[in-house]
Amino acid sequence: METVSIVLFLLLAVVVSGAVSRMVPLALPTPLVQIVLGCVIGLSTSHRVALDPELFLFLFLPPLLFLDGWRIPKDELFKDVSTVVELALGLVLITVVGMGLFIHWMIPAMPLAVAFALAAVVSPTDPIAVSAIAARVPIPKRMMHILEGESLLNDASGLVCLRFAVAAALTGHFAAGPAVLNFLWVAGGGLAIGVAVTLAVTRVKAWVTKRWGEDTGSQILVSLLIPFGSYMVAEHVHASGILAAVSAGVTMSFAEVSRQALADTRMRRISVWDMIQFTLNGIIFVLLGEQLPGILSGARQTVALTGHSAPWWLAVYILAIVAGLAALRFLWVWGSLKLTILRRRDAAQTPHSPDWRLIAAMSFAGVRGAITLAGVLTLPLALNDGAPFPARDLAIFLAAGVIIVSLVVASVALPILLKDLKMPAEPSRQAEEDQARIMTAQAAIVAIERRQHGLAEQSGEADLYAQAGGRVMDFYRERIEGLAEEQADRARAQDRLMSEFRLVGIKAERAALSRLIRARSIGSEAARKLTRELDLSEARLRG
Repeated sequence: METVSIVLFLLLAVVVSGAVSRMVPLALPTPLVQIVLGCVIGLSTSHRVALDPELFLFLFLPPLLFLDGWRIPKDELFKDVSTVVELALGLVLITVVGMGLFIHWMIPAMPLAVAFALAAVVSPTDPIAVSAIAARVPIPKRMMHILEGESLLNDASGLVCLRFAVAAALTGHFAAGPAVLNFLWVAGGGLAIGVAVTLAVTRVKAWVTKRWGEDTGSQILVSLLIPFGSYMVAEHVHASGILAAVSAGVTMSFAEVSRQALADTRMRRISVWDMIQFTLNGIIFVLLGEQLPGILSGARQTVALTGHSAPWWLAVYILAIVAGLAALRFLWVWGSLKLTILRRRDAAQTPHSPDWRLIAAMSFAGVRGAITLAGVLTLPLALNDGAPFPARDLAIFLAAGVIIVSLVVASVALPILLKDLKMPAEPSRQAEEDQARIMTAQAAIVAIERRQHGLAEQSGEADLYAQAGGRVMDFYRERIEGLAEEQADRARAQDRLMSEFRLVGIKAERAALSRLIRARSIGSEAARKLTRELDLSEARLRG
């Protein structure tokens, strides 16, 4: 019963955090609110959440990484793939080696392998926290796509590095040759298993649906089980479950193209996954806050591990790590953009030096969040011989401090840097979108005509079907004419105004429907149906 109560308090804190972050006058990021609420829970109850590292990793990371891989825009990712790979792989390796050596030099009491493990968990960035910070100062789309792609890959690369660092700490030695071969198996096997599991499940699901129809609840549940299944299979064969979850999500987006689900299934599945993402990310930050009182209460014992007695030394270490991470990221981003400019110059393109604020914004956007906390909490409790894992509490304390400080610094710096920041000009995709609308409308007209003639031949009532089909085809012809003529911009402006007027009408419809429901002039079934129709219409207009 105590466990259930704590879980309910955590969920309530996640719900309250969204409202509080919107009510405060300052642009306070939701993750910081969740950490504060978690602290309140930790201080107001004598019960503590005892986190099992392996269980924590298994419950939180696979669905979050799977969803990131599923939803990330693939075209935008491929367009900036070189920049993303440089940030997600090169920067992670530099961070693990450089910050690992720096942390060990700064805190000699922390073994080198543990220092590398700590550097590995603070290397991944968190785009959820960045978007929450910049909610009132929108991040340029291309910049956000780069951050999303970087986060997707550096989550996996950072956690794989963590795995090797922990193995070195447990065994007491590290061999480069076997480690490279093991890395190839861990990475390649994880990626392959994620692809294989997703393709197998989606094919079986499509075959069952084709023979016996589609059940919306079952389809949604299958999508929830895929990341966990991929993770478990990969871990069973000692491959990377993290990479398996990522590749499963990427594969899912391609598999859905050829094996479409019903519209109702897709809409409900999106809602379910949105709720899961919000809940899991929120619980992770609330858990960080809930653990903070216990972590802070042991600060004196923790700092004693470093050879000092004053707890403020821990703050010095945290600030030094944050500064080191920021410096490494700034230099890497600057070098990466310079290389991109040189490549464009070689390709006979006119190079443009990036605004210094762009480099600074990309650097401060390296906020640590859910993945860092999840990773550091997976550090083993004991070594192979049963002895306590060295400096585990210190590593958790420093990682938690890095998360909080990076959130605070970014919440102050990013809105200033992003204000009126202009990204390099990008080619418009409006013509591509218009052409796709024209082609789909033409296909619809052909299909309607074919169906219209077939029904007319069967029943002989040609006029009835001609009128009904003509009304629908006129809708598609108007779309084609509006997109094909020279005044397409004016037509789009009219569409926007029509959408605005339609939303005004829907609002009035809701008010009238509410009055009818309160007066009990219509039954509950009719009210539910009309409400759903209005919901779908509003979602389509706002989409």
